[in-house]
Amino acid sequence: MKRTILGVAAALALAASAPCAHAQSFINVLTGGTSGVYYPLGVAIGKIYGDKIPNVKTQVQATKASVENLILLQQGRGELAFTLGDSLKAAWEGDEEAGFKTKLDKLRTIGAIYPNYIQIVATAESGIKTLADLKGKSLSVGAPKSGTELNSRAILAAAGMTYKDLGKVEYLPFAESVDLMKNRQLGATLQSAGLGVASLKDLSSSSSITVVAVPKETVDKIGPPFISTIIPANTYTGQDKDVPTAAVVNYLVTNSTVSDDLAYQMTKLIFESLPELQNAHAAGKEIKLETAATGSPVPLHPGAIRYYKEKGLIK
Repeated sequence: MKRTILGVAAALALAASAPCAHAQSFINVLTGGTSGVYYPLGVAIGKIYGDKIPNVKTQVQATKASVENLILLQQGRGELAFTLGDSLKAAWEGDEEAGFKTKLDKLRTIGAIYPNYIQIVATAESGIKTLADLKGKSLSVGAPKSGTELNSRAILAAAGMTYKDLGKVEYLPFAESVDLMKNRQLGATLQSAGLGVASLKDLSSSSSITVVAVPKETVDKIGPPFISTIIPANTYTGQDKDVPTAAVVNYLVTNSTVSDDLAYQMTKLIFESLPELQNAHAAGKEIKLETAATGSPVPLHPGAIRYYKEKGLIK
């Protein structure tokens, strides 16, 4: 009996020490609206992590994107989030006008991913062909205080306008904006996303559209983290020419409380699973390991640094 009791005690002691090696981790991936780019990429990442990281349970959460994602991360309500670079900078600095009441000091970067293209699309019948034509017209600028909405403010300001110059401002996610345009209740939408965003593909396949240019001189007035780029011809049905626009780099971000080992695995699996991300959305083709460790306004997570050192990107 004594030996049995001692054996049970030893087994219990061993079990008590086991959770360190076998405890289940939880990764909540914070994305954006389901009709954008963050969501399908987030679903792919959630599956990759669930399949390839032992003892990990994943969840993918649809959100209002950048600003909400960063606030949720700071609160410990997510382990990985998509965000625009300008929103990330504003969060780190505690820019209240951008939606951050205090500095979000627990944010840590996993890596730079693909650029978001500022895509201003109008219905052909609206007569909107240039930025100046937006004056007096209706425009959806994205969900309130979202990364897209912050981009909208920046673009309009560089073009010498504010929301007061517009005929009507709608604060709507991508799919809802397109629904109003199809119903002739909205002239244009500004969508900050990877190329080939589902909502705009849907709109262009059913309606005649104009993709409105953001000239380089306008982009230069804003400056970093905005860069001048183009939306290639035939990205959307009826768009037969390259269109100049602005782009902002997206980042994957985590929380400083995420363990170094988990952050290392999260980073490693992103860049070792690029074919899966490319299959999830065309924007995945623009994710490059070579630029992953560059440009973030927030420190890299030590786990991410470990991976980038292995790859020779950081000395």
